[in-house]
Amino acid sequence: MSSLPKRFPDRDLIADVRVEADGLESGAEGEPERRLAGRVMARREMGKLTFLDLVDRTGRIQLLCPQNRTGEVDVHLGDIVGVVGHATKSRRGEPSLIVDRLELLSPIRSPLPDTFHGLTDVEQRYRRRYLDLLMNEETRADFVLRSRVVTAVRRALDEDGFVEVETPVLQPRYGGAFARPFDTHHNELDQTLYLRIATELYLKRLIVGGLERVYEIGKDFRNEGVSYKHNPEFTMLEWYEAFADYRDTMDRMERLVAQVAEETLGTTKTTFRGHDVDLARWERVKLVDALESHGLWTRDEAELRSLLNGRGVDTKAGKTWAQLVDHALSHFVEPTLVRPTILHDYPVELSPFARPTDEDESIVERFEYYVGGMELGNAFSEINDAEEQDARFRMQADEGAGGNDEAEQGDPDYVEALSYGMPPTGGLGMGIDRLTMVLAGKESIRDVVLFPALRSAGTR
Repeated sequence: MSSLPKRFPDRDLIADVRVEADGLESGAEGEPERRLAGRVMARREMGKLTFLDLVDRTGRIQLLCPQNRTGEVDVHLGDIVGVVGHATKSRRGEPSLIVDRLELLSPIRSPLPDTFHGLTDVEQRYRRRYLDLLMNEETRADFVLRSRVVTAVRRALDEDGFVEVETPVLQPRYGGAFARPFDTHHNELDQTLYLRIATELYLKRLIVGGLERVYEIGKDFRNEGVSYKHNPEFTMLEWYEAFADYRDTMDRMERLVAQVAEETLGTTKTTFRGHDVDLARWERVKLVDALESHGLWTRDEAELRSLLNGRGVDTKAGKTWAQLVDHALSHFVEPTLVRPTILHDYPVELSPFARPTDEDESIVERFEYYVGGMELGNAFSEINDAEEQDARFRMQADEGAGGNDEAEQGDPDYVEALSYGMPPTGGLGMGIDRLTMVLAGKESIRDVVLFPALRSAGTR
């Protein structure tokens, strides 16, 4: 084993060699010597000519290995090899490389899954993602797309003058969302710390500090259920923009999503959950109007519970009016938001960090945005008054006392930061995993997360 090469330098990409070969006449050879490396994914014999299919991250190419050039070809399916040769085109017009030298770089020790069908067992694809990537070209393309989505988001925000920052993952207090946290213990500090559920409160501290436009793309963690759209660790974009409100943020979100789609797909149109959608065309609907259209808008908790129970919704887990409104939204409103839709103007009880509208103190400037019935993110005109924020935290404490274990716990240090003055600010969170689902046309978050959370093998 020690005799195997430790490197294969100066290699070309298969995609580039295919382009060169495609421009040649059948049987002709290109002049430059080419060096390719990758995995052998097919083998065929024709007399003293061996055909191999070689795959690298840029694609697949046929290798022509004449015995008089290469000698006996002693490789197996799945072996990683390096080859030296010249671009050519086969008699049938297939872009190829005619090989002069071939060397084994890493032998396969376990047999590959069926190369024709690939790895088709969904559970095994998630558990052994390395095999899924190895066998399924579509999977590789999906995760390249995801990477390009993140790059496009960064480019758009950087070009608009935002500064990318990093905030703590381990936090002494968790906040910025309604969720149960994961906790851990720091031995040296003898302190319970929480994996962050959002980056919001730290990013807004930076707005207080004068950075004015900030964003972070990073992992958040929520100790909640697993579903087609939920994974306990997930990637979020959050941005905060001083001197802007939620209307400005709506406009920026619409531009960014359309720009990212255009850059990654070449179009703003895609198909998600069986629906053709155009990510450049958004509708805007008030939350109260949406609930009223379903006959579910009331501020009376008992009445709302009765309406929901009458429609077959189990409301036992809904301890407060705000939780019942969330039930109404998730069961009846959200599934209807198929076309790109902004749902805006929320009851204050649902939104401890948003400023009230000018018309109604009980309604706040918040929006969530949906595609294919799935929420992509959440945004606010942020509270920038310390006393008002403290009062909202106390309101959330009442929510918690009422049985809502996902209520905000409050953050005195953040309230103190606001006391030094924060400009009017628009803020937004966007699920990178969910945006990728939409752009890739995938219906499960597990298809866009490389290593999703799974139960231990053999357990239910």
